[in-house]
Order: sequence, then structure tokens, then C-alpha cells
Amino acid sequence: MTTSISESPEALIRAEAARLGFDACRFTRPDSRWPAADRLTEFLAAGRHGEMGWMADTAERRAHPAAMWSGARAAIMLGVNYGPAENPLAVLAERTVGAISVYARGDDYHELIKPRLKALGRWLQGRFGGELKVFVDTAPLMEKPLAAAAGLGWQGKHTNLVSREFGSWLFLGAVLTSLDLAPDAAEADHCGACRACLDVCPTDAFPAPYQLDARRCISYLTIELKGPAPRELRPRLGNRIYGCDDCLAVCPWNKFAQAGREMRLAAREALRRPDLAQLAGLDDAAFRSLFAKSPIKRIGRDRFVRNVLYAIGNSGQTQLVAVAEARLADPSALVRGAAVWALSRLLDASAFSQARARNAGLERDPQVIAEWVA
Repeated sequence: MTTSISESPEALIRAEAARLGFDACRFTRPDSRWPAADRLTEFLAAGRHGEMGWMADTAERRAHPAAMWSGARAAIMLGVNYGPAENPLAVLAERTVGAISVYARGDDYHELIKPRLKALGRWLQGRFGGELKVFVDTAPLMEKPLAAAAGLGWQGKHTNLVSREFGSWLFLGAVLTSLDLAPDAAEADHCGACRACLDVCPTDAFPAPYQLDARRCISYLTIELKGPAPRELRPRLGNRIYGCDDCLAVCPWNKFAQAGREMRLAAREALRRPDLAQLAGLDDAAFRSLFAKSPIKRIGRDRFVRNVLYAIGNSGQTQLVAVAEARLADPSALVRGAAVWALSRLLDASAFSQARARNAGLERDPQVIAEWVA
């Protein structure tokens, strides 16, 4: 009997993916031409990965999907919409609260998507057999180029995936399988002459369209960077304390986007506009409690409070001086250094000198002492 189009493996897989809560599902071949490898080589050669040494360490495996698994004949690319219910840039004008990237305001998307991928994989093997591997941003698989090849969207000038249906707001997952599935057509680039994402970047992190220097990206500076942020970039962080949505949020294709329907990814009320003064006072236990099940927990309390103090320094709010000064006795030198910088921004030269005198004898770390005299 001839299988109808509606009963094709691809149609059945799409239906099962939708049932499991995926908003997009398309197919590509992982053994096709892979220009992303050349872009990765150039990115690493220029040192634009900064402290993310794991990118260079896994470059050979990232170079092509087949390097992850030579037996893969098809890639099932899946997306979960996490579109915000409100303008994510509105919070940037509120100087006493912190701005957290949309993707991190709810539960950790890895914990939501990976079980769904595994469930799809079990169904797939039960229905069609074959071998498979699942991925959700935790292995050296370049998911954005694969998603573009499958037609989920295209990589915009900001290097992120843009979807005509969901705008900038898709979490990606991948299933590599030994099954021979018909590929979908790749999506064309619809950026045109638009430069909105490039021009909005507060730190000029795009050397050219379709190129990113992670060392200047606020997401890198607030998440991946372990030490102090470069002094010249700190004022540009504004009140962004975890990640940045500027280049995503200004994309004109967001006019077709819709709010995500997954409640676990929706913003927790406590993280929509969190108070900087309260965040600065978090100890490790309180940090872990507040960010339980959140991706923010992975950077640890010290890096997070560092970011909060940079935001306090940028706030222009002198009522936060006492909050910053209290952190001069913090156990973490990283936090103490950020507190010094915050005070240098909030106080005039005389008051800053008085603050240093009040806290004389507290500091022994050379890097923090350097903040006082910078």
C-alpha cells in the first residue's frame, strides 16, 4: 500500500513533536556542505571567543555535525517559542532594578527541552527504529546553522536565529538520527539592508554584519567572564545584570512573534524587575534559593553580585551608596572590586576618598586596591 503524504515519517514526527510541546519541527541532512566551519575558524583565530576556551578545545568536533556522529543521516531540528509577553527593553529605563535576559527569567530551558527530546527519541525508535542522539545547547553541535539549514529561520546579522513566525525567540533542540528523512528547504536570509541589531548594541560587539566579538558582548561579560569586566565597558552595561536582549528585541521580524505558551519559561514575577539593593545583599544560600531551577545559578553568587554592583554604579542613584559600601567587606574580592567601582561612579572625589578612609585596612587584594586608585 502506498503511504499517503499525511502518513509520511516526516509528517508523523512533526505531529508527535507538536504533541510534546515543540512549536517548530523541520529536517535537514547533517552531511551537507557546512560553511559555518570557516566562520568558526575565523572567530577563534581572531580570539573573539575570549575566555571561552572550551570553544577552541572542541573546535574539531564543532567543525561539522558529522564529527559529532558519523552515523547520522538526518537532523530533526526543533524549536520552543519563548516570546516575552512585554517589551524586554522597557526595564532598561528603570535604574534601581536589574534587567535579566528574557530566556533566564523563567525555569532553565535545558531542563524543559531535554526531557521532551528524549521522549521524542523514544517514540521515534519505537515507531521507526534506528539510532539517535539528542542535543540541547550542551554539546559541541552548532545548532543555529543546522536550524537555518532545516528552514527554522536564518542567522541574522547579529548571528542569532531569526524566524519569520517566532521572530528572535526560539530555543533550539536537535535529534540526530540514522533514519533517512526527507530534508526541508533552507530559509533564505531576509535581513535585507536592516542594521537595527548592529546599531543598537551598547558595546559595539559586532565588527561587521554576521560577525560577533564575544569579548564585547554583554551576555559574555555578565555570564561567561569570570573576572572583572573591562573598565571601559562597565558603563555600557547599564542595569543589565544577566545577559542582554537588545539585538534580539529590536529585530523587525518580531512583529510576527507571539508570546510563548510554556508557563515554565514565563518570567517569574521576582525576576521581571528585581530590586538591585536586595540582589546586592544576597549571600550564597539566598542566591541559590532565589535562582533554583534558573540558568542564572550556573554563574554563581559572586559573578552575579559583581554584575549587580556594576548596575548600581550605573544607576546614578545615591541612595544606593550604602548598599555598595556594605559590599566592601564581602568575602569575594571580585565583589569588593565591583563595589569600589560602583562607589567611584556614585560619589564625587571627596566623598569617594572619605569612603576609602572609612574602610582603610579592609583591603589586601592587589586588584581591589587598584580599583581604588584607577
